[in-house]
Amino acid sequence: MIGVIGAGAFGTALAAVQAQAGRDVVLWGRDGAVLETARGDGVSPKLPGVTLPEGLRFSDDLADLAGAEVLLLVVPAQQTRVFLAEHGLALPDVPLVLCAKGIDAESLRLQSDVAEEVLPGRVLAVLTGPGFAGEIARGLPTALTLACGEHGLGPALQHDLSTPRMRLYLTDDVVGAQIGGALKNVVAIACGMVEGAGLGASAQAALMTRGFAEMTRLAVAMGAEATTLAGLSGLGDLSLTCNSRQSRNFSAGYAIGAGEVVGDGTVEGVATARAARDLAGRFGVEMPIAAAVADVLGGAMTMEAAMDGLLARPLKEE
Repeated sequence: MIGVIGAGAFGTALAAVQAQAGRDVVLWGRDGAVLETARGDGVSPKLPGVTLPEGLRFSDDLADLAGAEVLLLVVPAQQTRVFLAEHGLALPDVPLVLCAKGIDAESLRLQSDVAEEVLPGRVLAVLTGPGFAGEIARGLPTALTLACGEHGLGPALQHDLSTPRMRLYLTDDVVGAQIGGALKNVVAIACGMVEGAGLGASAQAALMTRGFAEMTRLAVAMGAEATTLAGLSGLGDLSLTCNSRQSRNFSAGYAIGAGEVVGDGTVEGVATARAARDLAGRFGVEMPIAAAVADVLGGAMTMEAAMDGLLARPLKEE
Protein backbone atom coordinates (compact mmCIF):
# COMPACT_ATOMS: atom_id res chain seq x y z
CA MET A 1 0.00 0.00 0.00
CA ILE A 2 1.14 3.56 -0.78
CA GLY A 3 0.27 6.28 1.71
CA VAL A 4 0.05 9.88 0.51
CA ILE A 5 0.12 12.52 3.24
CA GLY A 6 -1.39 15.84 2.19
CA ALA A 7 -4.59 16.28 0.20
CA GLY A 8 -3.67 19.48 -1.61
CA ALA A 9 -3.58 19.59 -5.40
CA PHE A 10 -0.21 17.87 -5.82
CA GLY A 11 -0.79 15.25 -3.14
CA THR A 12 -4.20 14.41 -4.59
CA ALA A 13 -2.69 14.16 -8.07
CA LEU A 14 0.07 11.79 -6.94
CA ALA A 15 -2.47 9.63 -5.12
CA ALA A 16 -4.69 9.59 -8.20
CA VAL A 17 -1.96 8.54 -10.64
CA GLN A 18 -0.86 5.72 -8.34
CA ALA A 19 -4.46 4.50 -7.98
CA GLN A 20 -4.94 4.71 -11.75
CA ALA A 21 -2.04 2.27 -12.04
CA GLY A 22 -4.01 -0.24 -9.96
CA ARG A 23 -2.15 0.27 -6.70
CA ASP A 24 -3.67 0.33 -3.23
CA VAL A 25 -3.48 3.98 -2.16
CA VAL A 26 -4.66 5.85 0.91
CA LEU A 27 -4.78 9.67 0.70
CA TRP A 28 -4.65 11.40 4.08
CA GLY A 29 -5.82 14.95 4.65
CA ARG A 30 -6.46 16.91 7.82
CA ASP A 31 -8.92 19.58 6.68
CA GLY A 32 -11.95 17.41 6.06
CA ALA A 33 -12.01 18.10 2.32
CA VAL A 34 -10.58 14.68 1.59
CA LEU A 35 -13.51 12.98 3.31
CA GLU A 36 -16.00 15.25 1.58
CA THR A 37 -14.55 14.04 -1.70
CA ALA A 38 -14.87 10.43 -0.60
CA ARG A 39 -18.53 10.87 0.35
CA GLY A 40 -19.39 12.87 -2.73
CA ASP A 41 -18.99 12.34 -6.45
CA GLY A 42 -15.22 11.73 -6.42
CA VAL A 43 -14.38 15.19 -7.76
CA SER A 44 -11.65 16.80 -5.66
CA PRO A 45 -12.11 20.46 -4.70
CA LYS A 46 -8.34 20.81 -5.15
CA LEU A 47 -8.49 19.64 -8.78
CA PRO A 48 -11.63 21.06 -10.41
CA GLY A 49 -12.88 18.94 -13.27
CA VAL A 50 -10.80 15.88 -12.33
CA THR A 51 -12.68 12.73 -11.31
CA LEU A 52 -10.57 10.64 -8.96
CA PRO A 53 -10.18 6.87 -9.43
CA GLU A 54 -12.78 4.71 -7.69
CA GLY A 55 -10.11 2.60 -5.97
CA LEU A 56 -8.52 5.56 -4.19
CA ARG A 57 -9.15 5.46 -0.43
CA PHE A 58 -9.45 8.56 1.75
CA SER A 59 -8.75 9.14 5.43
CA ASP A 60 -8.26 11.82 8.07
CA ASP A 61 -6.76 9.28 10.50
CA LEU A 62 -3.01 8.66 10.29
CA ALA A 63 -3.58 5.19 11.79
CA ASP A 64 -4.98 4.16 8.40
CA LEU A 65 -1.43 4.47 6.98
CA ALA A 66 -0.11 1.72 9.27
CA GLY A 67 0.08 -0.83 6.45
CA ALA A 68 1.91 1.43 4.00
CA GLU A 69 5.08 0.15 2.34
CA VAL A 70 6.09 3.68 1.27
CA LEU A 71 4.88 7.14 2.28
CA LEU A 72 4.74 10.26 0.09
CA LEU A 73 4.88 13.43 2.18
CA VAL A 74 3.18 16.24 0.26
CA VAL A 75 2.62 18.97 2.84
CA PRO A 76 3.91 22.51 2.08
CA ALA A 77 7.66 22.89 2.56
CA GLN A 78 7.34 25.36 5.44
CA GLN A 79 5.11 22.88 7.32
CA THR A 80 7.36 19.83 6.96
CA ARG A 81 9.19 20.33 10.25
CA VAL A 82 6.02 20.97 12.26
CA PHE A 83 4.16 18.03 10.74
CA LEU A 84 6.98 15.56 11.30
CA ALA A 85 7.58 16.83 14.84
CA GLU A 86 3.91 16.33 15.70
CA HIS A 87 3.19 13.12 13.79
CA GLY A 88 6.45 11.58 12.57
CA LEU A 89 6.78 8.97 15.30
CA ALA A 90 3.22 7.79 14.62
CA LEU A 91 4.03 7.00 10.99
CA PRO A 92 5.16 3.53 9.94
CA ASP A 93 8.95 3.16 9.65
CA VAL A 94 9.02 2.82 5.86
CA PRO A 95 10.74 4.90 3.15
CA LEU A 96 9.55 8.52 3.27
CA VAL A 97 9.45 10.31 -0.09
CA LEU A 98 9.56 14.10 0.26
CA CYS A 99 7.54 15.89 -2.43
CA ALA A 100 7.50 19.55 -1.31
CA LYS A 101 9.69 21.98 -3.27
CA GLY A 102 11.15 24.55 -0.92
CA ILE A 103 13.88 25.48 1.55
CA ASP A 104 12.97 25.83 5.22
CA ALA A 105 12.99 29.61 5.71
CA GLU A 106 13.90 29.51 9.40
CA SER A 107 16.79 27.03 9.37
CA LEU A 108 17.83 27.38 5.68
CA ARG A 109 17.77 23.58 5.49
CA LEU A 110 16.62 21.39 2.61
CA GLN A 111 13.58 19.16 3.11
CA SER A 112 15.74 16.05 3.50
CA ASP A 113 17.84 17.79 6.18
CA VAL A 114 14.72 18.82 8.07
CA ALA A 115 13.34 15.29 7.94
CA GLU A 116 16.66 13.80 9.06
CA GLU A 117 16.80 16.22 12.00
CA VAL A 118 13.29 15.35 13.17
CA LEU A 119 13.35 11.62 12.31
CA PRO A 120 16.99 10.55 12.41
CA GLY A 121 17.72 7.32 10.63
CA ARG A 122 14.57 7.32 8.50
CA VAL A 123 15.09 6.18 4.90
CA LEU A 124 14.45 9.25 2.72
CA ALA A 125 13.97 10.01 -0.96
CA VAL A 126 12.86 13.07 -2.92
CA LEU A 127 10.32 13.27 -5.75
CA THR A 128 10.56 16.41 -7.86
CA GLY A 129 10.52 17.66 -11.44
CA PRO A 130 8.18 19.22 -14.02
CA GLY A 131 4.61 18.16 -13.40
CA PHE A 132 1.43 20.20 -12.99
CA ALA A 133 -1.02 18.55 -10.58
CA GLY A 134 -4.01 18.73 -12.91
CA GLU A 135 -2.13 17.12 -15.79
CA ILE A 136 -0.76 14.33 -13.59
CA ALA A 137 -4.23 13.60 -12.19
CA ARG A 138 -5.72 13.44 -15.69
CA GLY A 139 -3.14 10.84 -16.67
CA LEU A 140 -1.21 13.03 -19.11
CA PRO A 141 2.39 11.88 -19.76
CA THR A 142 4.83 13.15 -17.13
CA ALA A 143 8.51 12.53 -16.32
CA LEU A 144 9.89 13.32 -12.86
CA THR A 145 13.10 12.85 -10.88
CA LEU A 146 13.38 10.45 -7.95
CA ALA A 147 16.44 11.27 -5.84
CA CYS A 148 17.63 8.68 -3.35
CA GLY A 149 21.01 8.44 -1.67
CA GLU A 150 20.33 5.03 -0.12
CA HIS A 151 22.30 2.43 -2.07
CA GLY A 152 20.04 -0.31 -3.39
CA LEU A 153 16.78 1.38 -2.44
CA GLY A 154 16.51 3.79 -5.37
CA PRO A 155 15.78 1.23 -8.11
CA ALA A 156 13.10 -0.46 -5.99
CA LEU A 157 11.37 2.85 -5.27
CA GLN A 158 11.68 3.86 -8.91
CA HIS A 159 9.95 0.65 -9.95
CA ASP A 160 7.27 0.85 -7.25
CA LEU A 161 6.32 4.49 -7.93
CA SER A 162 6.62 4.71 -11.73
CA THR A 163 3.37 4.25 -13.62
CA PRO A 164 2.44 3.85 -17.31
CA ARG A 165 1.80 7.63 -17.43
CA MET A 166 4.42 8.90 -14.96
CA ARG A 167 8.03 7.93 -15.69
CA LEU A 168 10.60 8.40 -12.93
CA TYR A 169 14.30 8.98 -13.60
CA LEU A 170 16.68 8.05 -10.79
CA THR A 171 19.55 10.07 -9.28
CA ASP A 172 21.55 9.85 -6.09
CA ASP A 173 22.10 13.64 -6.03
CA VAL A 174 19.54 14.46 -3.36
CA VAL A 175 20.92 17.97 -2.81
CA GLY A 176 20.91 18.96 -6.48
CA ALA A 177 17.40 17.66 -7.05
CA GLN A 178 16.06 19.68 -4.13
CA ILE A 179 17.89 22.89 -5.03
CA GLY A 180 16.49 22.73 -8.56
CA GLY A 181 12.94 22.11 -7.38
CA ALA A 182 13.07 24.88 -4.78
CA LEU A 183 14.85 27.65 -6.67
CA LYS A 184 12.92 27.32 -9.91
CA ASN A 185 9.95 28.69 -7.94
CA VAL A 186 11.89 31.88 -7.21
CA VAL A 187 12.79 32.35 -10.87
CA ALA A 188 9.17 31.63 -11.82
CA ILE A 189 7.98 34.48 -9.60
CA ALA A 190 10.46 36.79 -11.35
CA CYS A 191 9.29 35.65 -14.79
CA GLY A 192 5.68 36.15 -13.78
CA MET A 193 6.47 39.70 -12.67
CA VAL A 194 8.02 40.41 -16.06
CA GLU A 195 5.02 39.10 -17.99
CA GLY A 196 2.54 40.80 -15.70
CA ALA A 197 4.32 44.13 -16.18
CA GLY A 198 4.45 43.66 -19.95
CA LEU A 199 8.25 43.79 -20.12
CA GLY A 200 8.48 41.33 -22.98
CA ALA A 201 9.54 37.80 -23.83
CA SER A 202 13.19 38.81 -24.22
CA ALA A 203 13.39 39.91 -20.60
CA GLN A 204 11.67 36.73 -19.49
CA ALA A 205 14.15 34.56 -21.42
CA ALA A 206 17.05 36.47 -19.87
CA LEU A 207 15.68 35.94 -16.37
CA MET A 208 15.19 32.22 -16.96
CA THR A 209 18.72 31.79 -18.28
CA ARG A 210 20.47 33.86 -15.63
CA GLY A 211 18.22 32.37 -12.97
CA PHE A 212 19.31 28.91 -14.06
CA ALA A 213 22.92 30.01 -13.67
CA GLU A 214 22.15 31.14 -10.10
CA MET A 215 20.47 27.82 -9.29
CA THR A 216 23.47 25.90 -10.56
CA ARG A 217 26.01 28.06 -8.70
CA LEU A 218 24.29 27.57 -5.35
CA ALA A 219 23.72 23.86 -5.91
CA VAL A 220 27.38 23.23 -6.73
CA ALA A 221 28.47 25.30 -3.71
CA MET A 222 26.28 23.07 -1.54
CA GLY A 223 27.85 19.90 -2.91
CA ALA A 224 25.56 19.02 -5.81
CA GLU A 225 26.48 18.05 -9.36
CA ALA A 226 25.92 20.67 -12.06
CA THR A 227 24.56 17.99 -14.38
CA THR A 228 21.65 17.39 -12.01
CA LEU A 229 20.49 20.96 -12.54
CA ALA A 230 20.50 20.38 -16.31
CA GLY A 231 17.96 17.56 -15.86
CA LEU A 232 14.27 17.29 -15.06
CA SER A 233 14.59 18.54 -11.49
CA GLY A 234 16.32 21.75 -12.59
CA LEU A 235 16.03 22.92 -16.18
CA GLY A 236 12.95 20.79 -16.86
CA ASP A 237 10.99 22.14 -13.92
CA LEU A 238 12.25 25.66 -14.58
CA SER A 239 11.02 25.66 -18.16
CA LEU A 240 7.59 24.40 -17.12
CA THR A 241 7.08 26.73 -14.17
CA CYS A 242 8.35 29.91 -15.82
CA ASN A 243 6.01 29.74 -18.79
CA SER A 244 2.52 28.96 -17.55
CA ARG A 245 -0.08 30.51 -15.30
CA GLN A 246 -0.88 26.98 -14.12
CA SER A 247 2.13 27.59 -11.87
CA ARG A 248 1.15 29.26 -8.59
CA ASN A 249 4.58 30.89 -8.40
CA PHE A 250 4.38 32.32 -11.91
CA SER A 251 0.79 33.44 -11.27
CA ALA A 252 1.78 35.18 -8.03
CA GLY A 253 4.58 37.01 -9.83
CA TYR A 254 2.21 37.92 -12.66
CA ALA A 255 -0.25 39.45 -10.20
CA ILE A 256 2.51 41.52 -8.61
CA GLY A 257 3.77 42.72 -11.98
CA ALA A 258 0.25 43.61 -13.12
CA GLY A 259 -0.63 45.37 -9.87
CA GLU A 260 -3.24 42.76 -8.97
CA VAL A 261 -4.00 40.93 -5.74
CA VAL A 262 -2.09 37.68 -5.32
CA GLY A 263 -4.50 34.73 -5.19
CA ASP A 264 -4.94 32.17 -2.45
CA GLY A 265 -2.90 28.97 -2.15
CA THR A 266 0.61 28.02 -1.16
CA VAL A 267 3.32 29.88 -3.11
CA GLU A 268 6.48 28.03 -2.10
CA GLY A 269 8.81 30.51 -3.83
CA VAL A 270 7.95 33.35 -1.43
CA ALA A 271 9.70 31.84 1.59
CA THR A 272 12.34 30.16 -0.57
CA ALA A 273 13.38 33.51 -2.09
CA ARG A 274 14.41 34.76 1.35
CA ALA A 275 16.14 31.49 2.12
CA ALA A 276 18.01 31.55 -1.20
CA ARG A 277 19.21 35.09 -0.59
CA ASP A 278 20.51 34.13 2.85
CA LEU A 279 22.12 30.91 1.59
CA ALA A 280 23.87 32.87 -1.14
CA GLY A 281 25.50 35.00 1.52
CA ARG A 282 26.45 31.98 3.59
CA PHE A 283 28.12 30.21 0.65
CA GLY A 284 29.56 33.31 -1.01
CA VAL A 285 27.52 32.86 -4.20
CA GLU A 286 26.16 35.70 -6.33
CA MET A 287 22.38 35.41 -6.73
CA PRO A 288 21.12 38.87 -7.71
CA ILE A 289 17.81 37.63 -9.15
CA ALA A 290 16.89 35.69 -6.01
CA ALA A 291 17.88 38.67 -3.87
CA ALA A 292 15.80 41.04 -5.98
CA VAL A 293 12.74 38.77 -5.78
CA ALA A 294 13.13 38.52 -2.00
CA ASP A 295 13.41 42.30 -1.68
CA VAL A 296 10.33 42.92 -3.84
CA LEU A 297 8.28 40.33 -1.95
CA GLY A 298 9.44 41.77 1.36
CA GLY A 299 8.52 45.32 0.38
CA ALA A 300 12.11 46.57 0.51
CA MET A 301 12.18 47.39 -3.21
CA THR A 302 9.74 48.06 -6.02
CA MET A 303 9.70 45.77 -9.02
CA GLU A 304 10.85 48.65 -11.22
CA ALA A 305 13.82 49.36 -8.94
CA ALA A 306 14.71 45.68 -8.90
CA MET A 307 14.73 45.50 -12.69
CA ASP A 308 16.81 48.69 -12.95
CA GLY A 309 19.26 47.29 -10.43
CA LEU A 310 19.70 44.04 -12.36
CA LEU A 311 20.26 45.88 -15.65
CA ALA A 312 22.77 48.25 -14.03
CA ARG A 313 25.02 45.46 -12.73
CA PRO A 314 28.63 45.56 -14.04
CA LEU A 315 29.11 43.99 -17.44
CA LYS A 316 30.78 40.55 -17.31
CA GLU A 317 31.46 37.39 -19.24
CA GLU A 318 28.71 34.81 -19.41
